[in-house]
Amino acid sequence: MDLDDEHEFARDAHLPPQATTLWHGRFTGGPSESLLAYTVSLPYDQRMWSDDIAGSCAHVRMLARVGLLDGAERDAILAALDAVGAEMASGSFAFVESDEDIHTAIERRVTEIAGAAGGKLHTARSRNDQVATALRLWCKRELGDVAVRLVEMQEALLDQAIGAGDAYLPGYTHLQRAQPVLLSHHLMAHGWALGRDVSRLVDALRRLDVSPLGAGALAGSSLPIDPVGTARDLGFAKAFDNSLDAVSDRDFVAEAVFDLAMIGIHLSRIGEEWVLWTSGEFGFARLDDGYATGSSMLPQKKNPDIAELARGKSGRLIGNLTGLLSTLKGLPMAYNRDLQEDKEPLFDSVEQVTLAVAALTGMIATATFDTGRMAAAADEESMAATDLAEFLVRGGTPFREAHAIVGAHVQANLAGKGSLADLVRADERLGAEAAELVRPGVGVRMRSSRGGAGPAARDAQIESYRAMLADEIGTLRTLVDPG
Repeated sequence: MDLDDEHEFARDAHLPPQATTLWHGRFTGGPSESLLAYTVSLPYDQRMWSDDIAGSCAHVRMLARVGLLDGAERDAILAALDAVGAEMASGSFAFVESDEDIHTAIERRVTEIAGAAGGKLHTARSRNDQVATALRLWCKRELGDVAVRLVEMQEALLDQAIGAGDAYLPGYTHLQRAQPVLLSHHLMAHGWALGRDVSRLVDALRRLDVSPLGAGALAGSSLPIDPVGTARDLGFAKAFDNSLDAVSDRDFVAEAVFDLAMIGIHLSRIGEEWVLWTSGEFGFARLDDGYATGSSMLPQKKNPDIAELARGKSGRLIGNLTGLLSTLKGLPMAYNRDLQEDKEPLFDSVEQVTLAVAALTGMIATATFDTGRMAAAADEESMAATDLAEFLVRGGTPFREAHAIVGAHVQANLAGKGSLADLVRADERLGAEAAELVRPGVGVRMRSSRGGAGPAARDAQIESYRAMLADEIGTLRTLVDPG
């Protein structure tokens, strides 16, 4: 025996024999340490402990209803599950080396507490449907929480929008100044994007609201179980229709991770803008000290780290999605251990988005704006070019011709041949009335069409935005806290 073999033997020898796993009956020896080290998921799936206990309690109650447990056995197992829950909540639960995942850890401890009755906990159940049930319960709670936090961020954007009044700044295309827009309009643009994120999460919550419990390993059970009853007990909208699909389906995880990646992209766009806005070159916004960092070397610095991390972590969220999809793409029916790889990207994406939304919400809510600097940038004469072209259009000039006329005046202005206002005033096709459109603050008031960036359209938008928030809050109250 070489040293490596001897070391492996020594590590295996101290493992409790056979009974260390839920599948020891088929095997003559215990699992190797390298197998346990590679397959263990306890370090990350233990966050589902409350969901696993909830699923187990519903399963036990069902077994008693259909006569597979007597009342004493039911009560003993439920009491043990309650005791395990208390240990988990207090942090006193003692894990052991053979605890492969949170599900085996809980069952082991239940059996220690309940004795022989605990051995009946897993009747008519597989870890395949057990894990899928716990994961769906976890997603229902955590994705609902993400949606609630997004609504809070939308509210922070609305509060800042209302507080901004008629302040305006340049609107950009290609990061070039294009037309003046109200600051409130710009802030709410991000709020509408977040509203779509909430809507996607709501759709995902509705689709994942299906209980897999009772599907077994893949084919159900010959015992008289009641999947519809456990689904109702757990608060699911329905029970599964196909056992193979129930244990192999991870569409809901992929959809959740996509939704979270899309949220990350929207947060990244916000982050990019705030990095620009708080720079000395733009100077449009100032961060509260509680939501900025300093430099270990440069005393003058005030850095937008939250915004930068929101931008940077979007790549991580996209990576979680592409990795998960790659895992799922080649799996045959039904369950495969590859599906263990669904949890880390999901858990990580939920955690990162939750942290980002909380930090960005605080950053936005506490920021202040230099509206004078915004206005100065938006009052650049060339920003009135589209308004001048539309002035000509209202007089009957074809738009392409109007575009060329105004473009020529902008070119002359850039060449130093006079201010744009003077050039417009001297053009008989435009004149003094059109030159008024070049004055500071005039252009932003011209945006009157539905959804536009001017005051009248903005006021109507605020009412629509509030209606969206009320609808989201009502929907989430039903889905997340139906009681």
